[in-house]
Amino acid sequence: MSNKEIREFSEKLKHGLEIAEKRMLQDKAMRGENLIVSSDGKTFQHIPAKELLAAEQPVKH
Repeated sequence: MSNKEIREFSEKLKHGLEIAEKRMLQDKAMRGENLIVSSDGKTFQHIPAKELLAAEQPVKH
């Protein structure tokens, strides 16, 4: 694969993962579920999916 092909593949993969994350958040928000998040790998928080969904940046198409 050329560098251009690798870059295009990486961009498509990133976009697909962003879409999958948004769908997961929407599904969990509909069911009133929480997600467990950590910014440092040591402390963890339970955050309602609705809050994460509301704070999420829009997915670029």
